[in-house]
Amino acid sequence: MDLLSPEEQAILLKLARQAIEEAVNKRSLPPLQTKNLPERLLQKGATFVTLTRNGELRGCIGALEPRTSLVEDVREHAVSAALQDYRFPPVQVSELPEIEIEISRLTLPEDLVYDSPQDLPNLIRPNVDGVTLIDGWRRATFLPQVWEKIPDPIHFLSNLCLKMGAASDLWLRKKIRVQIYQVQEFHEK
Repeated sequence: MDLLSPEEQAILLKLARQAIEEAVNKRSLPPLQTKNLPERLLQKGATFVTLTRNGELRGCIGALEPRTSLVEDVREHAVSAALQDYRFPPVQVSELPEIEIEISRLTLPEDLVYDSPQDLPNLIRPNVDGVTLIDGWRRATFLPQVWEKIPDPIHFLSNLCLKMGAASDLWLRKKIRVQIYQVQEFHEK
């Protein structure tokens, strides 16, 4: 992965913060001024924006594959994480000073080739790979950061099945589609 510079990271974090503040205050996002932005931020990219408050998850929304420019993707997912994560009520104005923003820029997902479900725990790399499980119309992903909370590959896969709305042992009972990706993660200081 071609890593973003500290300056590019700072621009994305600032744009995410502005987008959240505008949305939470029920104001329209101003048009993006692209002429002074680094070219790399205008290229297609996929991100997840994670919001925490006092160290606890407060919202996380993203895309696995690029559909729009990196800057637009960050703004869109920042607003969605603040207002549309079904697990949480919308962020309130009073919470804004306590909200911390983390951005994860994703590589393109790759199908993981495996012969037997029992091979999976040895093929995924803890603290490196983000993992997506796909079974028909059901799909769920964990960013690599989730390894910090679920370090065991068997529990990681089982929890990912639960997130997908399936039985925790689905990954063991049938061969499902597995994709992996990596991220460049950065957050507000």
